Amino acid sequence: MSLAPLASPTAAAAELSPQEILAMTLWAEAGTRPVRAIEALAAIIMNRVRLAERGAATHWGKGLGAICRAPFQFSCWNRNHIRHLLMQAIPPGDPALAICRRIAARAAAGALADPTGGATHAHGVEELPPWAVGEAPLAEIGGMLFYRPAVG
Repeated sequence: MSLAPLASPTAAAAELSPQEILAMTLWAEAGTRPVRAIEALAAIIMNRVRLAERGAATHWGKGLGAICRAPFQFSCWNRNHIRHLLMQAIPPGDPALAICRRIAARAAAGALADPTGGATHAHGVEELPPWAVGEAPLAEIGGMLFYRPAVG
């Protein structure tokens, strides 16, 4: 299955399955990183889904698609971010997207182990977002740091 370039990923997301939204999120946020990092990013998204299902964290929304697209959580869904622009032109047959789709399918089916220790947040080692200052990472995988901050 190939994904044609999207006119607007945010608008088109309403037409995509939650699993495809997850795959696109993985592609845009970690598609250039090792498979283990992509799997770990999928795990934190699924950790958020589980927390939302239990009512423990609803500020991200409910459901896989909503959690991926929650405002200011994954930059690829912020209209002014370069990752959002890149999602508009995913090349048909892109091998990284194929990997992300396989990982998204495993995650959505509950068949993906969580190598992060329950993390709900992540960032690349090359950046330091304000929310990560003073936080101890739970894991470092594929050039990404994974956290579970007390405030979400």
